[in-house]
Amino acid sequence: MTNDHPIRTAAVLNLFTVLARWSLGASFLFLGLAKALHPVDFLKLVHQYDLTQHAWLLNLIAASLPWFEMFCGFLLLAGVAVRGTALTLTAMLVPFTLLVWHRAVLLHVAQNIPFCAVKFDCGCGTGTEFICRKLVENFLLIALSAWLLAGRGRQFCLRYGLSGR
Repeated sequence: MTNDHPIRTAAVLNLFTVLARWSLGASFLFLGLAKALHPVDFLKLVHQYDLTQHAWLLNLIAASLPWFEMFCGFLLLAGVAVRGTALTLTAMLVPFTLLVWHRAVLLHVAQNIPFCAVKFDCGCGTGTEFICRKLVENFLLIALSAWLLAGRGRQFCLRYGLSGR
C-alpha cells in the first residue's frame, strides 16, 4: 500500500497556484484595460492622491501604469517571469493599498461617517466602491502575489514549457 497523500497535497497546491496565477493575471489585465480605455478619467483619479506637483510625472504615471499592469497580467497568464512579476505586483499593491486606506481615513474623519461606509473611486478601474470591500480585495491580491513568490505552480508556464525544465 502506497501513501499518495503527499503527492495529492502537492498536486492540489500546484493547482491552487496555477489558478491563483491565472486569477491574478486576469485581474490585472482587466484592471489595466479599464484604466487604459479611459486615460483622462484615470489621470483625474491619480491627481486626487496628490502624489506629485509635477504635471509631467503625473501624466507619465497615468499613461504608463495601465499598460504596465496589463503587461504583468499577460506575463502571469502565460507563466513567464512569474516570481518577478508577483514581486513587482506586491511592490505596487502594498503602497497603493496604503494610499487608498489613507484617503479613506481622511474621508471618514471629514464626513464623520463609519469607515466601511466610505465610498469613492480609488482609481483601480472598477469604479466607485465601498472602502472595506476594496481593502479586502487588495489584501487578497497581495496574498495571491505573495503566494506566487513561493515558486510553485509551474504547470502551464510558457517559460518552463519552452526550456524543457
